[in-house]
This record gives sequence, structure tokens and C-alpha cells, in this order.
Amino acid sequence: MKKRIFVLFLAMALVFTFALAGCTQPAAPTTAAPTTAAPTEPPSTEVVFNWNIGADPKTIDPVLNGASDGGDVINQTFEGLIREQSGTILPGIAESWDISEDGRTVTFHLRESKWSDGSDLTAHDFVYSWKRGMDPATASEYAWIWEYTNITGAFAAVNGESLDNVGVSAPDDYTLVVNLDTPTDYIISLLSFYHFLPTKQSAVETAAEGAWAKNPATAVSNGPFKLTAYKIGEGLTLVKNENYWNADIVKIDRIEGKFIDEQATAYQAFQSGELDFLPDVPPAEIPSLMAENPNFYVFPLLGTYYYNFNMNIDLFKDIRVRKALNLAIDRELICETMGSGQVPAAGFVPPGFLDHEGKDFFETAGTYGIATDASMVAEAQALLADAGYPGGVGFPEFTILYNTSEGHQLVAELVQEMLKTNLGINTQLENQEWAVFQDTRKAGDYELSRGGWLTDYMDPSGLLSIFTQGNAYNDPKYANDEYDALLSLAAGTRGAEHFEALYEAQEILMNELPIIPIYHYTDAMLVSPKLQGWERSVLGTIDFSAASIVE
Repeated sequence: MKKRIFVLFLAMALVFTFALAGCTQPAAPTTAAPTTAAPTEPPSTEVVFNWNIGADPKTIDPVLNGASDGGDVINQTFEGLIREQSGTILPGIAESWDISEDGRTVTFHLRESKWSDGSDLTAHDFVYSWKRGMDPATASEYAWIWEYTNITGAFAAVNGESLDNVGVSAPDDYTLVVNLDTPTDYIISLLSFYHFLPTKQSAVETAAEGAWAKNPATAVSNGPFKLTAYKIGEGLTLVKNENYWNADIVKIDRIEGKFIDEQATAYQAFQSGELDFLPDVPPAEIPSLMAENPNFYVFPLLGTYYYNFNMNIDLFKDIRVRKALNLAIDRELICETMGSGQVPAAGFVPPGFLDHEGKDFFETAGTYGIATDASMVAEAQALLADAGYPGGVGFPEFTILYNTSEGHQLVAELVQEMLKTNLGINTQLENQEWAVFQDTRKAGDYELSRGGWLTDYMDPSGLLSIFTQGNAYNDPKYANDEYDALLSLAAGTRGAEHFEALYEAQEILMNELPIIPIYHYTDAMLVSPKLQGWERSVLGTIDFSAASIVE
């Protein structure tokens, strides 16, 4: 097998557009045809796959999850109306769908399928789960996304209006009707995202919000695998779900998922044969892996690595300070040091989104006067002096907060050195375990903190929307009414009006700079040659539903 570095940036935005272009029947799946026949004799030897998930997910409840580690687990245990693999939309619980001529009604025709406990899964389960996600009582961090679905009444429900007015209905057990306020080109692809996967009401109501999903005694799912063990801080066990509608394609009997967030420790375990899949590797190992290992993969990823300024503290309320720190960062050096093909970021939207004219949004938007190298250090020094800190004299020392990871530590150390060398600013570094870090950042108990965002659907609004007021992921607590209005305008429009609003919104964001964009992600992973047939979404989610272990 040759080493594969997938360059998909300009192609990715096209793969989903057929879903609303008069398509009434999804493309045929690339996996084996489903069957309801009784399984053949089980293999004599259990097929076990050892996977390092990374950090212990905060939750694996689809409606509550907001992180990629939890999302990867959820993608193995749940299935939505559709699945997306390598840019292809495949039927999931929906066998097919119809779209009205005006593009405002989507009707999904569901297959007969079951929950992992053997009970029937119906369209009513989707109605329940989606309304649960909208309900303010659920307090989902992802409730903001309903505005961008354009489902009638959905975002109004998020804001406290009646759930009875939401345009989602189940006229029978196997028909789901979705009414939109405006045609939405990305709606089908969006529904593969974990927030829109079904949850069973009786399971959800067995425990406190979200706790049911980590408890094997109460966890009920509908995907290729089901949860049978969960040890906080250690790992989990998934086994093949015999009630999955497409169980015949599932070749792995058991997945042992480990929670090892120290990259060096996980890498050693992989080298010794204890793990078959690593979601990342120590940065120091990347050059040799890229050059020598055919089982090291690098994919482009539609997301951005950045730092949040805490806009509520006096130190960072001055735009001259925020801009000075932005101009003092050599993003190209950081990317070269990381060594996985990351793209230096002078804006927030990464390559890969085509606008109404077929142009790449990233290229058209430009750099907003921010150099990606060290060529604007003099301008940064002048801005800092103008703000009252010539040569960094008198500038308060502050802390850069990141979650535990060799990669995050390396970036923080590089930023720390650049701020010291280029501006005379002293900083401290602090790392926290993932679960603690998420709570600290959300509470705003930091000065400068690491951020990272991957889009959930094929539109720039999937990134820009997180900085609107009230969004649970607006970690810098950025507030700009004009920015919010532009994102709302983009949500309800198509074509030129839609993209012009998004271009203008990013311009506002990059003029006010509540963040320091560092680079646009790539996804690097190390896979045992024994693992065959695994898949990946263009949005980054891993899929082991048809994978096998070949000794």
C-alpha cells in the first residue's frame, strides 16, 4: 500500500450538492447490500480491534456531545438517516428521500430497523430526539445549530417557543417529513452529524441527562456496535450490535477503546502491538512516518486551530493588543514544525468551501492584512507601543491554557517564544486534562486558551456561526450585533446573498480579532496494516462499521 495524502480541499464542497439537486433516491451504498437473513455461523475466533480514542469523552450522548472524540464513538454506536463516507452520501435508517419542487419539504422513507435492545425504531424516535436537542430544558451545547437547519420553528423552539410548531412530523412509523423555511443546499449532508442521530426516549429517561449513554445497563443505540463496558479514564468496550439493520457488513466482534491522551504513551502501545489505530501521533515522529510508513495517513480537515482571547478581561479589550499578538505569530514556522501539511491561517474559514461562483472561499477571502510568516513583526511592535507597551515593557504576564497533548504543548511553546522574542511579552503555560479544560474554557476562567473547530456541514457558516452571541462554543465571548445579523441572514438565504453575508461576517471577525487563528487542520492517523476496510467522513469522523482485522 502506498502512503496516501488525500488532497480534497476543492472537491469536498461539491460532494453533497446532489442531495438537494432534485435527487429523490440516494446513491447506491458502496458496502454490501443489507439483508434480514439470519447470520451464518459465527467465527470460531473473536475478531478484536484495539483503538485509542484519545481523551475520555465528556459525553457519548449524540444530542449533548460537542467534541470529536465523543463523535467518533457515537458514529460506531448510532446511525442517522444517512451516513457519509469519503464524501459519498449513503442511505442509513432512511432508505430514500424526496424533495419537493420548491425545496422546502424533505420526506424521508425509513427502513424497518431496531434498537440494540430489540425494540422497533421508528420515525417518531427521530421526532423525539430532534425536539430534545432543541428543547431549552435539555441545555444541549449544540442547540445553536438548529438555526442553520432552517427547519420551520426549530430555532424558535431553542429560544423557548413551543415545540409543537416545529416542522418535523411522523405521519406514520416509517415516514419522516421535514419542513424548511427556505431551501437549504446542505441539509441532507448535515443530517449525518451526531446531533441529529436518534436517541430512545425510554433509555434517555433512565438517568440524569447524558449519564444513560455511558452506562452499559441503560445504553441503547442503533448503530453497528453497542456499549458493554465503560471505565472512566481507562476505556470502553463495544461489541457488534446484532440488531443493526446492516449487521452483515460488520466484521469486528469487539472494539476495545482506550482513553490515552498522552501521544507518546499511545505511540509506544501501537509500536508494541497493543493498539491498532491512533487518531494522532507525537509531532516528533511525523517526518519519519510520512517518509517511511505506508500506514500513516494525512487527510485535509475542514477546521481551524486557534487561540481565544478572553474578551472580558481588560488586558485584551484593546484591539491594538489583539492585533499585535496576531502579527507576532509566525504561522508558517508552526506548520513546518508540526509537519503534517497544516495550512497557515490568516482567516477562520479553511480551504475546501466553494462559493456561489465556484471559487474557494479561503482563497477569495484573502488574509485580512495578517502575514502568515514573521514579516510583520515591526508592525506588531508598533501597535504594542501605541497601546502603551513599547518593547513589551509593562505588559502584564498572562497564561496560555491548553489541554494535555504533546501537539498542543508544542504549539503553545512556539507561541510563547514568538511573543517573547518579537514583542518582549512574558507568558506562562498551563495544561489541563480534557474534561477539566473544556469546563474551564467554557466558564471563561482563562486569559488565552487553545481553541479548535471542525465544521459540521459543508458551508462556511458551520465555522463562523460559533462566534455569535449565545453560542455555547463562543469561548472568547465575542459580541457583535452586526456579525450576528449577517450569520442569521446567511442561514436564511442561498447563492450570492448567502455567501456575501458570510464574506462580510468573516471580515468583521478578522478586523476585530477575538481570536488568533494559527492553522487549518489536517488529520493524521497511524493505522495497523491488519485493519482493513475502515472509512472516514470528509468532516473527519472515523467509521469502523465495515472494517475487518486481517492477521
